[in-house]
Amino acid sequence: MTLDEGYIKYASNWTLGPAPAQAVTTELETWRQPLYKAGLIGHYVELGIGFGNISVRGQKARQFIISGTQTGHLPTTNGAHYALITDYDIEENRVSSLGPVEASSESLTHAAIYELDATINAVVHIHSKGLWTTLLHHLPTTDASISYGTPAMAREFTRLFLETDFASTGIAVMAGHNEGIVSIGTSLQEAATRVLNLNARSN
Repeated sequence: MTLDEGYIKYASNWTLGPAPAQAVTTELETWRQPLYKAGLIGHYVELGIGFGNISVRGQKARQFIISGTQTGHLPTTNGAHYALITDYDIEENRVSSLGPVEASSESLTHAAIYELDATINAVVHIHSKGLWTTLLHHLPTTDASISYGTPAMAREFTRLFLETDFASTGIAVMAGHNEGIVSIGTSLQEAATRVLNLNARSN
């Protein structure tokens, strides 16, 4: 596990502002809860950093609502723990966000995934050593040389979508991001349930 795990690598243009719409953050918390209870979103005590994040597509183009950076340790969340991504530039490694908390370090990856297909409405990024070890190279897997939270990782998901069955399986393993797995779906329920079901079958 890299020591820079969980830290923002993009140029962040964060504007302190109101929480995203309550209906949206309530739905995000509804599906974050089982992920947190399963240990798929949480906190590395030894490193003092959180892991895992969750997002849903916004109503306007190029916008989505995502959990804030370093919120993984929280047993419950509310609007104060989410940010609205208002704009981004993957190649320039830049993210603009609005909300009471700065957006997740994985925001660029989420942005790239939403660009892949208009039917993708939710992205879940979890950590699980057991699932990661089991699924590595058995499901669509990113190049091990590419680290999290970078433009290269964002582009890598485009490659997986075009060259593998990621579009149909909805699950991808991040070889260069220890324990990291991404799930996508047409809804938060679908994206979260994909990994929850995998986790249940592995236990």
